[in-house]
Amino acid sequence: MHATDDIRIQGYQAMKTPQELKQELPLSDTAQEWVQKSRKKIQDILDKKDRRLLIISGPCSIHDEEAALDYAQRLVQLARQVDQTMVLAMRVYFEKPRTTVGWKGLINDPGLDDSCDIQTGLYRARKLLLQINEMGLPVATEMLDPITPQYVADLVSWSAIGARTTESQTHRQMASGLSMPVGFKNSTDGNLATAVNAMQAARAAQTFLGIDQEGRTCVVRTSGNPYGHVVLRGGDKPNYDPISIEETRLNLIKKGLPEAVIVDCSHANCHKKHQGQGNVFKNVLEQVLQGNEAVLGLMLESNINEGNQKFTGDVSALKYGVSITDECISWESTEELLTMAHNRLRQVKLQAA
Repeated sequence: MHATDDIRIQGYQAMKTPQELKQELPLSDTAQEWVQKSRKKIQDILDKKDRRLLIISGPCSIHDEEAALDYAQRLVQLARQVDQTMVLAMRVYFEKPRTTVGWKGLINDPGLDDSCDIQTGLYRARKLLLQINEMGLPVATEMLDPITPQYVADLVSWSAIGARTTESQTHRQMASGLSMPVGFKNSTDGNLATAVNAMQAARAAQTFLGIDQEGRTCVVRTSGNPYGHVVLRGGDKPNYDPISIEETRLNLIKKGLPEAVIVDCSHANCHKKHQGQGNVFKNVLEQVLQGNEAVLGLMLESNINEGNQKFTGDVSALKYGVSITDECISWESTEELLTMAHNRLRQVKLQAA
């Protein structure tokens, strides 16, 4: 008789459970307190109790922990300087959704060699998240694989559901149980309804299959996540302009959802060219300064050095601090933009006092 199961499976590899990884890399008291404090800051921004802007800035993807820590050290210093007007969180993305094929990120392939040592990837990701939190910097990441959060979510203050997965029932269910605020991106073609529908689904209690801290398959029941919001990332055309943002706001009102919007300055909003991110940032900042209360934050794809580089398979040939996925603006450009925004926001705040 011929087998009918696992016909195309080459093999299985047993993984450490989330509980076992957390025993190896436990959440320190310092990191735990910081995550709780950071989540509360972001929730207060979404509730409009805190009128500061949420800025999520960092590399498109993490492939070099040394460079990531270098970036984090720079960002945490800047965060202290602009604390009066902005809350800065570092974009620390370990999972990369692919339109077809390609490198899927540090968790899936930490060696950048197609060995796909996911167990090592999870260890390195969790270690880096611990280090960044212990510096006093909130962490933002995309939740892609529904199993991954059990290993790292206790160290994340803000998460995204990406443009390719916002329509997915699996990801909406997962988001309903996540312990931090979740931003839902509009779809890659610019469709806003997918993000608005995802917000509604994630706010509701959900029941689905998942794993627990001991790695057992189980039925997961959630209470719903009240801190979902829309992330505008462009589509067939950019959607950061005042008309697009107003359409988003009115759609949220129509559905009885919070008027909470974050604008992604990268991706389709800048046609995937790093040179355009500054223009998007300045345009949206002007809207905020003119009284737009729906925009609560912005996202920048930023690295130590600008642009990106093609990975040819030789890790030693990679330039330091340069993205191997989407183009990023440089640290100097990031610092200039955020310092400028701080000064403008502070000036308006002083005039209103």
